[in-house]
Amino acid sequence: ADYYVVAAKTDIGTGNKAISMFLMDANLNGITKSKLDKLGWRASDTAEIAFNNVQIPAENLMGEEGKGFPYIMKHFALERLIMAINAHARAEYAINYTIEYMSQREAFGKTIDKFQALRHTMVDHATDVEHCKVFNYAAAARLNKGEYVVKEATMAKLKSTKVADETIYSCLQMLGGYGYMEEYPLARLLRDSRLGPIGGGTSEILREILSKMIIDKQNYKPAVSK
Repeated sequence: ADYYVVAAKTDIGTGNKAISMFLMDANLNGITKSKLDKLGWRASDTAEIAFNNVQIPAENLMGEEGKGFPYIMKHFALERLIMAINAHARAEYAINYTIEYMSQREAFGKTIDKFQALRHTMVDHATDVEHCKVFNYAAAARLNKGEYVVKEATMAKLKSTKVADETIYSCLQMLGGYGYMEEYPLARLLRDSRLGPIGGGTSEILREILSKMIIDKQNYKPAVSK
């Protein structure tokens, strides 16, 4: 990257109001970065960035000073919805790939897509993924209209990433030993899927947010209007 968007403290002792957003030149003196070796999502360039007495011009401030945290919060719904849709799409691909494999793999004189237990398992996964897909697209349509869908986006990510994990694990099992081989896509799908319940807010955090909204009747409002 040539530039970084950085959330930095610009005040002391004022909680999240001390955070502001800045645009930074990636080549400034004092910035070091080291690539992180991740389990999955390897196409996503992830690195640890360190700052040592880096000076940022005041004109690099993005938005208003002290509004960094609200700016971040405003986009959580979009981020979580993206993660949810990513999860259901990955699971959908896994199902389609596995069904195609089952139609070719033979055991005991017939293809394994004729075995009732395996057929029913795939139907259950397909049903779960379709539920997530419909819910996710409905939430995305509302977000596209400008509605504040923090609860729906949180639910979408929580459920879709769980369903994707379970579905892909099961699909890999359907392939037997082949599923464990890197030449087949299920191994990569399984690694990539594990980020779902972690990135963009862990499932544990999402459950607590939803608990506050559903049980404690806490009403989250948009952090900033623009």
